[in-house]
Amino acid sequence: MARVRKTVTIRDVAEDAGVSLQTVSRVVNGGPNVRPQLRDKVRASIDRLGYVPSLAAQRMSGSRSYIILAINDRERTLADWRARLGTDWVDQMLLGGILTCSQHGYRMMVELVDTHSDHVERELGAALSALQPDGVLLTPPHSENRLITQLLAERNIPFARIGSNAPGPGIPLTMGDESAAHLATSRLIELGHRRIAMIAGPPQYSLSGWRIDGWKRALDEAGLPHDGLLEVGDFGYASGTRAARALLDRHADLTAIIGSSDQMTLAALEVARDRGLSVPHDLSLISFDNTPIVRFSQPPLTAVDQPIAETVSRAVEQLIARGPDGDDDAVIEVAAGLVERSSTAPPPVEAPAQAHAHAPGRA
Repeated sequence: MARVRKTVTIRDVAEDAGVSLQTVSRVVNGGPNVRPQLRDKVRASIDRLGYVPSLAAQRMSGSRSYIILAINDRERTLADWRARLGTDWVDQMLLGGILTCSQHGYRMMVELVDTHSDHVERELGAALSALQPDGVLLTPPHSENRLITQLLAERNIPFARIGSNAPGPGIPLTMGDESAAHLATSRLIELGHRRIAMIAGPPQYSLSGWRIDGWKRALDEAGLPHDGLLEVGDFGYASGTRAARALLDRHADLTAIIGSSDQMTLAALEVARDRGLSVPHDLSLISFDNTPIVRFSQPPLTAVDQPIAETVSRAVEQLIARGPDGDDDAVIEVAAGLVERSSTAPPPVEAPAQAHAHAPGRA
């Protein structure tokens, strides 16, 4: 008969270390007034016995729940999962959040909430009441949903707003979207491109506007035009197809496109193929996101690498360190980088105007 392993309790740790239950509790929860020698002794007993404190025990020790709650958009997250598109926003969010929470003795939990729902306050309120998190992490577009931010502020719950730099409660964090778009556009200009278009994301995301601003600023600095070179999508593949077709129909001399998501840029790559354009010899492409799939396209896409994990990690650290009344005015910016691959090159000596026309039999 298999032997049932006895659960190690806080009392076992106290007896092994020869200290009180209160001392063990203070060590486990990072409390003050414990001599270094005693702290080391307790930690040695914890390691030797394999004691793992339960969330219930931690919550009973004080006012903290030791839970950070991340709120992500339900509609977009489920659509990406069901379509198996290879996006990794949630993966990177979990990587940065879970590891950082673990380092501080916290747990990270994720709730999917529909930002367009009439019941968003009820949905979020139920989650807050059930979990009683010490902090909440908001991702776009929730980070700019006033119903959500006001609810958290009214409940005096610290929260971080990723992708938001607007004044108001909460800790604002950005991933340098304007600077990243400026960097991508400037790189294309360095390569010799003079007609550089952008497929932007939907306007309900502030980061879409920031990327447009960075693109325009780089073109303005180089004395290059941007009128008629902008199309707007919804981050999805179909919208990228429509936008790329419109841009190529409108500008026969177009030599570069920056897409505000990997899916829209992959769509632009397919549109270019359909029109007999070679990437990057006839048309250069730069994407945003740098999800795994862009490494395996033909050619692999040059992409702005968004520091999602690092940004979430910074947000979690701020939530744990700050109280509800902390100073949240300063915007924390985590800079993005540009990963160059095979989808960018100097433009052709003459833009392939004839190739931009619809090929026979093509949609």
